[in-house]
Amino acid sequence: MKIAIVHDYLNQFGGAERVISALSEVYPEAPIYTSIYDGKKMPANFSQMDIRVSFMQKLPLVFPFFKFYLLFYPLAFERFDLSDYEVILSSSSAFAKGVRKARNQLHLCYCYTPMRFAWRYEDYVKREEIPGWLKGLLPYFLGPVKKWDLQNSQGVDFFIAISGTVAERVKKIYGRESVIIYPPVNCSYFQPSNLDRDYYLVVSRLNHYKRIDIVIEAFNELDLPLKIIGDGPARSSLERLAHSNIEFLGSCRDQELARYLAECRALVFPGEEDFGIVPVEAMSCGRPVIAYKAGGALETIVEGETGLFFSPQTSQALIQAVGRFKFEKFDKKNIREHALKYDKEIFERKIKEFVKEKYEERFTKS
Repeated sequence: MKIAIVHDYLNQFGGAERVISALSEVYPEAPIYTSIYDGKKMPANFSQMDIRVSFMQKLPLVFPFFKFYLLFYPLAFERFDLSDYEVILSSSSAFAKGVRKARNQLHLCYCYTPMRFAWRYEDYVKREEIPGWLKGLLPYFLGPVKKWDLQNSQGVDFFIAISGTVAERVKKIYGRESVIIYPPVNCSYFQPSNLDRDYYLVVSRLNHYKRIDIVIEAFNELDLPLKIIGDGPARSSLERLAHSNIEFLGSCRDQELARYLAECRALVFPGEEDFGIVPVEAMSCGRPVIAYKAGGALETIVEGETGLFFSPQTSQALIQAVGRFKFEKFDKKNIREHALKYDKEIFERKIKEFVKEKYEERFTKS
């Protein structure tokens, strides 16, 4: 089986890039096609991969201003020549599924969400710290981009969604069914600890839409110790909001992150995410999660067993949840066992099985 992996862009490391790392382990001989690649922002193992970039790699200031090159991405992926491969495995929340394929090729798309800025524009504007002039221009491009996206969704033979939430969007927007394969969590790395520290924890990029502000407001009132791991454009305003019981740790290496997760009282997860890897990492460490009742958290957290929910998305609702949490008892072993359902090995096995099944259906049936 000759397979090519295609990914939107490799210029920042997050959940989607962890998927690429895992896919590269499953298919080490497969080249990875992408629009742009910034090796300085990626872990060392990416330097060992066969990464092939588009013409966009040479565009001026493309790394700091990659969002402004919106109209170049469709052309970049359409220009890739993938005719030598039997299977195209795209990893996409935007443009990668727009690659051209022949009739005798199989295209499987691992979908993080349908193109957010096209189909969930208001949500996208909240999430992405973009300048006002660009917000004003984006709506004029939405019509053509939606048309392009719908056309290219029909070139995908099978969709794989990262969660039930995303599968519902794929069905609603593209009219397509999906199989759900949850993203990989390295449970062998995130292990429980015998140490129980007296602090709550937030792990997040510090963007305004992540709603770290309601956590800070709640813990200001509760006067309980809170540690915040992460960095981002909202950090300075969040630091001004916080009282002395709240500590900002900035970005941490994975080893430090694993230790903080393993020793905290609970992870606080106030945002709405399509899946949410950090809560599963916390549960892999045997720690419960106090989460906003929406999005992927509804699929990964079991109320009263691996954590608690709060709703609405307000500081007062969170204060009430923390109050309930003090009287709950959680079993580290049970929480850990629940998290193992999302282990990286399960992801890799399910991907291999699905690709093999669809490959054999396409190429070996007489």
